[in-house]
Amino acid sequence: MYLNQPITRSQASRPEEQSYHYDFWLISVVIFLLSLGLVFVASSSITVTENTTTNPLYYFWKQLVAAGIGVGLACIIIKIPLYIWQQCSAYLIIFGLLLLILILIPGIGKEVNGSMRWIKMGPVSIQGSELIKVFVIIYLARYIVRHEESIRQSLKGFIRPIGVIILITGLLLLQPDYGTAVIIFTTALCMLFMGGVPFGRFFAWTLAAGMALVSLAITSPYRLQRLTSFLDPWQDPFNSGFQLTQALIAFGRGDWFGVGLGSSVQKLFYLPEAHTDFIFSVLAEELGLVGSVTVILLFFFIIWRSFVIAQIARQSGKHYAASLAYGIGSIIGMQAFVSIGVNMGILPTKGLTLPFISYGGNSMIISCILLAILIRIEYENHFTREDIIPESSVSCVK
Repeated sequence: MYLNQPITRSQASRPEEQSYHYDFWLISVVIFLLSLGLVFVASSSITVTENTTTNPLYYFWKQLVAAGIGVGLACIIIKIPLYIWQQCSAYLIIFGLLLLILILIPGIGKEVNGSMRWIKMGPVSIQGSELIKVFVIIYLARYIVRHEESIRQSLKGFIRPIGVIILITGLLLLQPDYGTAVIIFTTALCMLFMGGVPFGRFFAWTLAAGMALVSLAITSPYRLQRLTSFLDPWQDPFNSGFQLTQALIAFGRGDWFGVGLGSSVQKLFYLPEAHTDFIFSVLAEELGLVGSVTVILLFFFIIWRSFVIAQIARQSGKHYAASLAYGIGSIIGMQAFVSIGVNMGILPTKGLTLPFISYGGNSMIISCILLAILIRIEYENHFTREDIIPESSVSCVK
């Protein structure tokens, strides 16, 4: 059966009873990025682990476990119909808000490098800012579907979800997690714009949000220092500009084809956070311009594919699925853009991981979950809405 042709109820009583194919190219690209990430986590972290642990592949094994958990959860989530996420959206956003509040309570939240972003649960640390990314997209997608006319015609319909997003970003800034706050706010604006917000109102709020975020950066001493060092890192290359200058040196050493896998010099205690925030610099040094551009193009493919899936869903009348796909494509694209931009020196330094590549268990698992939901959206595009949603649940998802 041709995959782009919807299957009607006369052809199948349930989608699971039909032969189906998930998006092969999307899955292949994600597996490639995930595998590449594991290789570079091992390559960039060996020097660090030699002085902190007896196992030189310590971070690699932890990332491999996180990848295994992420893929395992993805295999489960890919089977969950979208209407279930739609029904649970309010509960998920409330849970996410409570989690962000709990993180800020001394004794519950775990502080690392001056930031309170984790809740320790035995051997596992849960990062609330990663979970809230999924919850915000699920919540906003349902809001856009339920209040589509209000969003397009009145300011009130636009302000209400923005109020929730402001509350969430405020809690993130208290951690502080400025980078995630920017990513979530930008993603929310993109979703609302794709949901039908008039361009004039969207532009005005984007400008206001941009001014507010710049003001927060300027009024905070450590953020102002990062901004100053970003504008001219060579003015103080051994202090405030150290990270960026070392990253730029890594790019310069990579040339066209790189110095070879495992042969990076900058990861040898020159480049801070080489296996997390600045892993793309190590990749650029070892694989060169060709390897760097290839990775960027693969992220562009994920974004492009997300928007194509969203457009197909919208044309099929599945507006909730379309909003979800727009949100997933936007948040992955924005995070990749900021992470790569920081490494290349075109954006101020932010503590953001590169999806599927940087070390970070929470980031890896959430990235896998987001892609699983996207693949589910693409899968449901091959069926009619009536085949996907049981009759008993139709009234709950309107």
